[in-house]
Amino acid sequence: MTDATSDRLAGATDRTRLDRLRAGLKRRHAKEARFKWYGRLAIAAAVLFLAILLVRIVEQGHTAFYTHTVTVPVYMDPARVDRAYPQGSNFEQLAAEQQLARWGVQDHAAGRASAEMRGLFSSELKFVAADLVAKRPDVIGETVPLAAPLSDDADLYLKGEISKSTPEDQRRLTDRQIAWLERMQAEGVVGAHFNTALFTNGDSTQPELAGVLGAVVGSALMLMVTALIAIPLGVGAAVWLEEFAPKNRLTDIIEVNINNLAAVPSIVYGLLGLALFINWMHLPRASPLVGGLVLALMALPTLVIATRSSLKAVPPSIREAALAMGASRTQTVFSHVLPLAMPGVMTGAIISMAHALGETAPLLLIGMVSFVPGVPHAIDQPVGALPSLIYIWENASERAFHERTAAAIIVLLVFMIIMNAAAIILRRRFERRW
Repeated sequence: MTDATSDRLAGATDRTRLDRLRAGLKRRHAKEARFKWYGRLAIAAAVLFLAILLVRIVEQGHTAFYTHTVTVPVYMDPARVDRAYPQGSNFEQLAAEQQLARWGVQDHAAGRASAEMRGLFSSELKFVAADLVAKRPDVIGETVPLAAPLSDDADLYLKGEISKSTPEDQRRLTDRQIAWLERMQAEGVVGAHFNTALFTNGDSTQPELAGVLGAVVGSALMLMVTALIAIPLGVGAAVWLEEFAPKNRLTDIIEVNINNLAAVPSIVYGLLGLALFINWMHLPRASPLVGGLVLALMALPTLVIATRSSLKAVPPSIREAALAMGASRTQTVFSHVLPLAMPGVMTGAIISMAHALGETAPLLLIGMVSFVPGVPHAIDQPVGALPSLIYIWENASERAFHERTAAAIIVLLVFMIIMNAAAIILRRRFERRW
């Protein structure tokens, strides 16, 4: 074989290798481009599902943020209003009869028409009237305007949730009640306004009077107990395990059990809280104290794991430099290592607290599924929480509670966003400081 032939064969071989390298490089770049598109599609799908969820919640719950109020003039008949005990007077019946009389509607002997009119008023009307008489007894014998919420069914009709086209026997408002409601709206005695009661009232059996204030305060008290217990214990346990504990069989068993506890279903912690804190320690049932203790047990494993990961991320040179300068082991950990790991510790605290805020199963097992009106003032009083309130309202038979369920979910999300934002601000301050 001549030298020219050999050169041609070598050149052909080099070109073949070059073509293969180019083809391989092209395939690798194509794989990288596909991987990037897979990631973008995954993010787009997650954002889409989140948007659908939020839109659905807002669509169902936005009507709960406004309500309708009726203002009717009522003559405080001295013969029917008890000056000594106004709470015993039937102001709803009084208002219904007088409203029908103004329209010239004749009531039946059985009082059926007044009963239907009374069904358009909320029971809050009698409390408003009784409170007015108790504060100003001189209004007896006078005609005074009384403003109170409409009943839940009347409110739903004005919001478009109840249709007039539905057969009368399939809705809770009669045709006559709808006609009266539209007439009052045309006369201007019915108006819509922001539903302040949703944020200033506790739970109630009347949907138009139910609010989330008691549940918000209960969740805040529980999170306070959870944070005060879980964060010091979790960070302390993580620091000891990572920086001081000897590496032996005992610490290995502890680490394995901490990882296993992080995967235990939350309902198991509810059973533990029921058996330990209520049945054995006899702590008050359905209180923020018991709820906080249960949620603290549930948050501890997550907090320990996150804190240990943050401590491991601190470069060993920091420890070595501190020890070389004569610092003790304790000074090294608490003056150098832990401050540098604090942003990661705050992240773990955010995750664990957010997880605790949204838990429902443990709270149901310790009694927070019961109806608790009013607003708690101490950690040992029976209380509700936002997750359990959402569960109770969603299972209520009254249709008006369903829109309030979505509104409570919105409040819970806002509560969680505010809490996470505060934690993120604190974490950034630590980052800037160190």
